[in-house]
Amino acid sequence: MNSLTHNPYILEMNNVSKTFPGVKALDGINLKVKRGSVHALMGENGAGKSTLMKILYGIYTPDDGGEIIFNGKPFNPSRPIDAIRKGLTMVPQEISPAANLTIADNFYLGRELTKGKFFLNQKEMDEKAAKILEGLGIPMDVTVKMSEVSVAKAQLVAIATAVSNNAKVIIMDEPTTALTETEVEQLYKIIETVKNHGIAIIFISHKLDEVFKVSDEITVIRDGQYIGTKPASEVTKEELISMMVGRDMSEMFQRERIEISDEIILEVKNLTRAGKYEDVSFQVRKGEIFGIAGLVGAGRSEIVEGLFGYKPADSGEIYIHGQKANIKTPLDAMKYKIGFVTEDRKLTGLFLNLSITDNMIMPKMSPYLENFLISVTKAQRTALEQKDKLKIKAPNVEVITNNLSGGNQQKVLLARWLLLEPDILILDEPTKGIDVGAKAELYKLMVELAKQGKTIIMITSDMLELLSMSDRVMVMHEGHQVGIIPHQELTQERVLELASGLTHN
Repeated sequence: MNSLTHNPYILEMNNVSKTFPGVKALDGINLKVKRGSVHALMGENGAGKSTLMKILYGIYTPDDGGEIIFNGKPFNPSRPIDAIRKGLTMVPQEISPAANLTIADNFYLGRELTKGKFFLNQKEMDEKAAKILEGLGIPMDVTVKMSEVSVAKAQLVAIATAVSNNAKVIIMDEPTTALTETEVEQLYKIIETVKNHGIAIIFISHKLDEVFKVSDEITVIRDGQYIGTKPASEVTKEELISMMVGRDMSEMFQRERIEISDEIILEVKNLTRAGKYEDVSFQVRKGEIFGIAGLVGAGRSEIVEGLFGYKPADSGEIYIHGQKANIKTPLDAMKYKIGFVTEDRKLTGLFLNLSITDNMIMPKMSPYLENFLISVTKAQRTALEQKDKLKIKAPNVEVITNNLSGGNQQKVLLARWLLLEPDILILDEPTKGIDVGAKAELYKLMVELAKQGKTIIMITSDMLELLSMSDRVMVMHEGHQVGIIPHQELTQERVLELASGLTHN
């Protein structure tokens, strides 16, 4: 008898770790997925879920010392196609089909059915694709182009394509984010059908209700570490939250608390952007560090993008120093003395191929002009002052920014905005991807800026960072503001209860 029939697990990840420069992203993770089951993978933003799945999908290579067993054999994919050929497929959060091809053509993209050597067998592809979709309970006209298909249907096509690829495991990453309630219910039915085909599903979601609705087992990871696996029927929502947040609070950065002025610097009234956030209202005072919390898709980054004019709100009002502000572009925001350190410093923040000096002076070059040319001496003097002030570790200010560590790159970006002397500084995931020492330095700098009267709005997925640095925290859930918590009432459990939609303030 085949020994595989005795092994209930289609996938086993044992002691899997992943280190990036200066950061241990995963540390000894275990994940065992049973055949024909739905296994939820849970953890806060930044817990390591995506990194773990990218290892499974051949995007990242794990550190030495762990092992992955797939269908009873060692599994070490070096690219996604390796994983797909073995029977592991991912349905990402954002589907990117070949829009100009039909549903059937997308089904067989890269493995087209042919007549002889040179001609596509379109009829056979259409018939087989239609049959698979019908078998899953989602009949569609497979001759329709993907550009004409809704997000929900594109997702179902992706799942059906995985089934047609003889998938044994399908990873679903936040599959309900862009779906209506009716579409979500349809997805649940498809998941059940896929299970009945003997296919296992790794289900990644921050929505507790749907995790309990579809999952057989739940694995929790926290801060890159394995916390535990439990049958969904034997764990409560409260226990799950405790597993997700129960860190050692002694690791918190102990910041100096300062007296915050009563002066309101920023007031937001009923800010709304269709499909992203609705009726968001809050006030932030001079010298306050105001945290914004929420899970994936809650609308945190979108709100600050609206404040900065990067993606303006559809309606609502913004007041700065009591005066109504009209912010439609980042240039407008800068005129109102708002600075924005973006989440992805490499993609939307820094010019990596330019020097530290060039990056710092880029937004405002007028102070360094002499006879219509930039005075290198003036620019370098300013950059050197910022380098010393922010303790940027580099031999000189002409070093190419790409050669700096993540923490020092973040300081260069921060220096750029500080040179513009903002009254309001937005920090989106300010310590993402930097080491512990660099984090502590940035925390001290944030407190120093608050002491100087700067107003700081901070978005972070790091719970310890949120709790230790914030004077107040606004919590978002699926585009809605569900509470503002003062520092003295701030706990991990309270934040996650609100962020998960279990309670409202």
